[in-house]
Amino acid sequence: MQFWQHSGAGISSRLAEQCLSLLPEGSPTSSPAPPPARGISFKSSNKHYGVKGARRSSPPTIAEDLNADHSVYLEERYGRNLPIAAAAAAKRALHRRIAGVLLRDDPTGAQSPLLGPSTRGVSDVSEGDVFLYPGGMNAIWNAHQLALATRPLGKSVCFGFPYTDTLKILQKWGPGCHFLGHGLDSDIDQLEKILEEESKLDPSKPPILALFTEFPSNPLLRSADLPRLRALADQYDFLIVIDETIGNFINVEVLPFADIVVSSLTKVFSGSSNVMGGSLVLNPKGRHYTILRSHLDSDYEDTYFDQDAIFMERNSRDFQRRIKVIDINTEAICDFLYSRSQAAGVPNAVIKDVAYPKYTTPAHYAARRIKANAQTDAEQGGYGGLFSVTFTSSSASHAFFDALPCYKGPSLGTNFTLACPFTILAHYNELDWAAQYGVDADLIRVSVGLEDTSELLVGFDLAMKAAEAAVTQNETL
Repeated sequence: MQFWQHSGAGISSRLAEQCLSLLPEGSPTSSPAPPPARGISFKSSNKHYGVKGARRSSPPTIAEDLNADHSVYLEERYGRNLPIAAAAAAKRALHRRIAGVLLRDDPTGAQSPLLGPSTRGVSDVSEGDVFLYPGGMNAIWNAHQLALATRPLGKSVCFGFPYTDTLKILQKWGPGCHFLGHGLDSDIDQLEKILEEESKLDPSKPPILALFTEFPSNPLLRSADLPRLRALADQYDFLIVIDETIGNFINVEVLPFADIVVSSLTKVFSGSSNVMGGSLVLNPKGRHYTILRSHLDSDYEDTYFDQDAIFMERNSRDFQRRIKVIDINTEAICDFLYSRSQAAGVPNAVIKDVAYPKYTTPAHYAARRIKANAQTDAEQGGYGGLFSVTFTSSSASHAFFDALPCYKGPSLGTNFTLACPFTILAHYNELDWAAQYGVDADLIRVSVGLEDTSELLVGFDLAMKAAEAAVTQNETL
């Protein structure tokens, strides 16, 4: 159970449905095979995953002579997919988007794709340096397996408080790990001591296998000093693996400091909450690139289900536009909440602090934030769509969460705003342990969506008033 939970190696619901359809007819668990996809969308057996309003048993027929406006409308209305026979083309488009080599992206094939140097901060990145996996955790699992297979055996380092499965992978498989859970500059001081001590024990091999970190981290939104970590990796010859899911490569440039960059495509890259996926990108300028790439070229198995790739390709066509909208929305909300917090110097505020890259380790984030460039048409990166709020009391936290008019759930990067009591969900059996690293039991994590900014601010103002009323009520009792 722990293997399936942590490694992300399970199969998707689409693949499971396909497997069930292949069982012999009359089998107790067999089900009719889904109709083949021919160009618009796959019929969903679950109404919650289908496009709203589309409940027909087969895709609507579209005349071939529709004008461009009608085609665009129907594309957006019904979520047109590439045909299943084009799965290889869909995966190629995903590789190119993630590699940052696309100058013009037309997955329909009407125009030849225009490719150029990568925009990932390392111009030599190619689509061949990108590897797809069924989910983000599976990309992390495979990054760890890749390190174990190609480098001298040793403990890894988990730098900063990560999403829980990352730490479990490093602890439970292989020689174990050093956990530096605060992810601050003082932890790098401690890391230097660990590296010095381990080097003395066995000077013949690197003191650690690899360092894993998120940029920024989830849920504390802390950003590490990547140049300093990179310098240590070069000095002591270990790998750096960076999870960029929260920052995403539209906002931050982390590949130059990593040997491997992983990401959960399930999140904002997709946004639509109807498909999972993960990616692993190698840095071709990394000192260990040749052995890492050689191993993947011979050992990598493409287990990313074709139908999932079709949906991911469709969803990610406009990911850059969506990320920009989400960045703007999130900054407006965080500025509003932070201005009413103790961290901003407001006396008697019910909010203790807002964890958000604009306020949390801001110098390290700003150094990696993408700068506007008129020559390349690059826009300035934002601060991402995730933040966390801590409160002065449990009653304020509970009232805020209950009154917040948005969906409630444990994911992030969705096109709609989503909130969750993160610590209670992820660390219910280890609350005291999490608190040691600044992860409050009553922390509320929010992933901001594409809604109208003014409507979102009205909702968060409502939640703030509920939190303040709860505190006032407790004080009068």
